[in-house]
Amino acid sequence: MRRLLLSFIVAMFLTGTVLAPVLAQEAGEYDREIGVVLDGMAVDFDVAPLIQNDRTLVPFRAVAEAMNVRVSWNNDRRQVIAGDDSGSVILTVDSPYAQVNKSVVEMDTAPIIIQGRTLVPLRFFAEAFGCEVDWKQETRTVVMISPPKIMSVTGFYALGDKESSSWTDLFAKNYPETGRGNTDIITDLALGWFSLDEKGNLLNRSTTGWQRPEGWERVIEAARHYKMDTEMLIHITDGGGQLSRFLNDNQAVERAIEDIVKEACLYNGVNLDFEGLGWNEDGEELQNTRFNFNLFVEKLSRELKKESLGLTLTLHAPNSSYQGYDYEYLGKAADYIIIMAYDYGIKPEPVQMVRQAVEMARETVPGEKLLLGISAASETPESLAVKTGIARRYKLEGIAVWRLGLLSDNMWDVLRARIARP
Repeated sequence: MRRLLLSFIVAMFLTGTVLAPVLAQEAGEYDREIGVVLDGMAVDFDVAPLIQNDRTLVPFRAVAEAMNVRVSWNNDRRQVIAGDDSGSVILTVDSPYAQVNKSVVEMDTAPIIIQGRTLVPLRFFAEAFGCEVDWKQETRTVVMISPPKIMSVTGFYALGDKESSSWTDLFAKNYPETGRGNTDIITDLALGWFSLDEKGNLLNRSTTGWQRPEGWERVIEAARHYKMDTEMLIHITDGGGQLSRFLNDNQAVERAIEDIVKEACLYNGVNLDFEGLGWNEDGEELQNTRFNFNLFVEKLSRELKKESLGLTLTLHAPNSSYQGYDYEYLGKAADYIIIMAYDYGIKPEPVQMVRQAVEMARETVPGEKLLLGISAASETPESLAVKTGIARRYKLEGIAVWRLGLLSDNMWDVLRARIARP
């Protein structure tokens, strides 16, 4: 009896060993893992992609969500229904015919169901929504680049030298001449010309180098001519507790708000870059820091709204060492938040940390109120493309680049290829 049972087990093992590759080959090639990368970031699947009839098939929902395409499943008709502002696609399981907008198109490979997931031909699906698709045989990776998306782009404008002039980088001309230059990409200028002292006095020349340049009026005039909005950017750090002391002084806060609102009438709004809050703080001390900053932002926002002016906050990332920023509260008080997802100590900035910063911010602030801050000095053209892809993947309002004067021509090419101006 034992010999009979042993013979049966061996036979089953041998049969499974022989049949497994055959079954796998019939369903598709599982012999080596297939990767899918969209805008520089891997797309994760709960069922592995496979190759059938020389075509890569992937679970439709994961790739559609990565592409920000709306997608649904009609169980009765066994159909994938997908669409965005550019059009729609309907795919039917086991049918080589697809409906693209109102036209019927024949595909090389039909959608199939594997392990309870509907897999669709990736190239056909992606190209239907304007993506560029390439197959890298050496790594067995499908590389996709999505079409340009409408996004806001804030350019930080600050003093530089002849080699890193914000004016020249933006207008492609030496001051005071202007040209279209890169104004087709930039929608907003954050003009880094102001600071505050701890008594609340508004400064246009500070010890940190934030200064309003000679001929600053020409910058505002040129911005209006090329249809860019402007923000007066106020920068102050908590070095030595200066910022904390200011926020604790009610008279200083009131003085600052009055001066800021008065000056802001020359611009479209205000951008607060208050850095260093919450360093090495916890408990009641940290709560007090957050409360004081929240109160200042709320008061300033209320006064700016009376003048029909906007408020943007440039904040340390929520996964940084500076925890003095209550993203949930500030996201309600301000019009926009720029996430400074950089200075992590590695260049280019690590994608995992940047994505984590965005995900944490998205937990409490809607994506349409968030911009991803990118430090040009920390990036390459290739890594800039990935960071821009993160903003697109998470449906953010746009990006903000520190700073004009530090972007190479290749970086501008990357932005122009991936971003469409509103």
